[in-house]
Amino acid sequence: MRLVVGSDHAGWSLKKAVIDHVRSLGHEVVDVGSYDENPVDFPDIARAVAQKIISGEVVRGIMVCGTGVGASIAANKMKGIRAAVCHDVHSAHQSVEHDDVNVMCIGAQIVGPWLANDLISSFLAAEFSTEEDFRRRVQKLHEMDAEG
Repeated sequence: MRLVVGSDHAGWSLKKAVIDHVRSLGHEVVDVGSYDENPVDFPDIARAVAQKIISGEVVRGIMVCGTGVGASIAANKMKGIRAAVCHDVHSAHQSVEHDDVNVMCIGAQIVGPWLANDLISSFLAAEFSTEEDFRRRVQKLHEMDAEG
């Protein structure tokens, strides 16, 4: 799978471990920054992550910021993006299985590299359910997205 990974300065310290783990699982990574600890605005990185997904260049994304919350809010402003903060393994896979989430947001100040690896593995292994209830609900999300 081809993925996009981005972080703001608060998530930069964890981003290398995230990218290394994604690659160790056999996936390809597009890195959209940040590239050092200098301050950067998380909405700019979230936009870059979202644009790679919306364009079809990648399938999913991972965003790392301080808590994951700002990244999730920003990414969800982009049409076609369903981002979720995931700090536990259950949320990491269920967000994909039930809600077809395409951006997982994690907080470097909340999780460390070991938990991040478990979250990533769970997120990337998950597939959107074929159950009608979940498909119907996600279709409603698409409709809401189109309405603005």
